[in-house]
Amino acid sequence: MPSIKKVAEVAGVSVGTVSHVITGSVPVSESLRLKVQAAIRDLNYHPNHVARSLKTSKTLTLGIMVPDMTIWFFPQVIRGAETAARRRGYSLIAVNSDDDFERQKELLSLLRSQRVEGILLVVAAAPTPLTQITRIIEAGIPVVCVDRVPDRIPVDSVSVEDLDAAQMGVEHLIAMGARRIAIVTGPMTLKNERHRLQGYRQALQQAGIACHADLIWQGNLRPDDVAAICRERLREARPRPDAIFATNGPTALGVLRALRDCGLRTPEDVAFATFDELTVEDLFTPSITTVVQPAYDIGFRAAEILLQRIEGRGPADQTITIRLPAALKVRASSGAAAQSKGNQAAP
Repeated sequence: MPSIKKVAEVAGVSVGTVSHVITGSVPVSESLRLKVQAAIRDLNYHPNHVARSLKTSKTLTLGIMVPDMTIWFFPQVIRGAETAARRRGYSLIAVNSDDDFERQKELLSLLRSQRVEGILLVVAAAPTPLTQITRIIEAGIPVVCVDRVPDRIPVDSVSVEDLDAAQMGVEHLIAMGARRIAIVTGPMTLKNERHRLQGYRQALQQAGIACHADLIWQGNLRPDDVAAICRERLREARPRPDAIFATNGPTALGVLRALRDCGLRTPEDVAFATFDELTVEDLFTPSITTVVQPAYDIGFRAAEILLQRIEGRGPADQTITIRLPAALKVRASSGAAAQSKGNQAAP
């Protein structure tokens, strides 16, 4: 097995230079970096990161926890975080909490035992382990919360401007002629869901439209459960909504299933828009109007803040809060609602 000394010999540089190239800890000229990388490839050299971490007390590893890697939004966050980490010579461990309180606690303990140098955390839709997170930070392991910002704990965070983004989506439906707009939310235990509901209310208020409690359909993050809730509401509503706004991707899938099960078309019977892309846009007919979060940028910025904390940069006496704007992608699903057709009751 080739050694770091052999790499240095083949590259014609010092062992220290090879180490600097591998870790990225010290700037190295482009010509030397290319020589070292070529020697590493030719010798098929693999650094012993475990031995290095024991020697330096650094693992050059970050952890990221998300609720569900199958939801389109979170892999994009992970990709952004990984890009930022790799630029600084760090690796990224990604784990999935399944939006479960106990699993979240176990995985936080696991990441800590793996000696990650910092954690990017999307809190589960469950009680937040405030004490555990506080102890992790007090132990010198920085934490940056991503997308979902917990209550009652001062922590660095990066997310979208949830209230403004939701307001933008609902204002678009209003501009398309909708007046009786239902909102389907995730759990109100999440601050971002509460802010998106507030954005919905604000859009209605500014348009002079009354906000009716029977048009606020609180759900969860399980599409099958949301579909059942929406089927019942659509069949009971008199008159039914002429538009629906969903506050997240899983909830949106539940709404679309309910519309299909009730024999309702979008946008002919009910106009529709949602927070978050659902999948590749051309797989849905009609295409779905979406409030798009800059998921990659959220992950990238969060990792940059985490690395600043690890390297002792940034304000020590205050939290860093980044809120990024969303973009509205107008597609076919939010076309003029069925109010001109009499807004007949759902079957």
